Amino acid sequence: MSFEQVSKDLEKVIGYIKSDELTNEQKDEMTKETIEYFDNYVSPGWLKYRKSVSTNSAALEWRDHDSVCEGLYGEEFIDCLGGFGIYTCGHRNPEILDVVKAQLEHQALHSQELLDPLRGYLAKAMAEITPGDLSKCFFTNGGAEAVEMALKLARIATGGRWYISTVGAFHGKSMGAISVGGKNTYRVPYTPMVQQIQHVEYGNAEDARKAIRNLTAVGEKVAAMIVEPIQGEAGVIVPPEGYLKELREICDEYGVALIFDEIQCGMGRTGTMWRCQAEGVAPDIMTFGKAFGGGIMPITGLICTSKMWVDELVDNPWLLGSPTFGGNPVCCSAAIATIKYMIDNDIPGMCAKKGKILKDGLMKLKEKYPEVIDDVRGTGLMLAVEFCKSEVGYSIAKGLFARGVMTAGTLVNAKCIRFEPPAVITEEQIAAVTERMDAAIADTKKEFNL
Repeated sequence: MSFEQVSKDLEKVIGYIKSDELTNEQKDEMTKETIEYFDNYVSPGWLKYRKSVSTNSAALEWRDHDSVCEGLYGEEFIDCLGGFGIYTCGHRNPEILDVVKAQLEHQALHSQELLDPLRGYLAKAMAEITPGDLSKCFFTNGGAEAVEMALKLARIATGGRWYISTVGAFHGKSMGAISVGGKNTYRVPYTPMVQQIQHVEYGNAEDARKAIRNLTAVGEKVAAMIVEPIQGEAGVIVPPEGYLKELREICDEYGVALIFDEIQCGMGRTGTMWRCQAEGVAPDIMTFGKAFGGGIMPITGLICTSKMWVDELVDNPWLLGSPTFGGNPVCCSAAIATIKYMIDNDIPGMCAKKGKILKDGLMKLKEKYPEVIDDVRGTGLMLAVEFCKSEVGYSIAKGLFARGVMTAGTLVNAKCIRFEPPAVITEEQIAAVTERMDAAIADTKKEFNL
């Protein structure tokens, strides 16, 4: 194909983007082409993987607002997936969007040489809203990248080489992040991975203590322990009360950096701005992301204590990393607007209140269908429902999708489905979700003769 033909094809796509309204013929063509191009140019397995939706329709998302995703043909879905935590402030939040548009009017990316002021303002704000002595920021583009930088920082700052992580953990899929991950599904295809990593039982502080003590006893220095204050991908696993405090004490005793991965559970989602604040614990390094860009722009990063930012990093500021787009002005503008919106509207409190309403509704369904639902758990708007088996979860996810509710029933298996809607979801929408789930469960119960 000639470059001229590519330009002509893209002119059509740009026309779609700029159109206020598409014709049915255009929508049909876009649907047909999207399926073809995903299979041929994106991933041949993607449509099969998305089991909760692919058996109903090839729904294309095209618009969104508040707590709703809209399909190309105007289908409406109450968003209970929330992009796995991205949309805490809602879809296309107008207050955040206005700030981003204003920033785009005068600058999008930075020169890489002059000082970009928004990065400084954002870093200062982060130092003021995070717990303990966290004060030095490093901004990245994705969650795995933030974790990579945290792992590197721990080695530079402590001189240690070993990492302690947990079984079931999820920290991203780049090589270092997946090495500290705790799911064999993601790790096995790439072994051997980054070495000098030991996994311990999540929620069991004594297991961590033994691992660090034994490594120290044989002359191996541990750089860091990395842990999610609530495990997300593992199925919203909330550790026992006091677990994070014990880890803090253990790390202090052995001179180990404590890394909290708050990429999913932070930014208000669990009822406090940061989940570790619920236990009154502060880490040495904390990663953040997902909701940090307000559901408008992708931005992640880490924040650490001053003592972690050692002279070696002061002497060579590029040593830790130098992501081309990390901390760019337009993404920083989104994060700045997000922090202000969360403070002004008490998003953590909103998550706590709405989360209790949603969890109460899910608990009633568990009581009504004990043969279908094994467990309901989580806090704030980071919740999970565990079903009796994966096939049942898939069926219910499909039933919810058919009834206009989007959930997370397609990642590896659907025995456990996460509910992470935006904080701006209304009580009426929550009631509609539980009502529609009731109907989906009833259908699945018949289908599987439960």
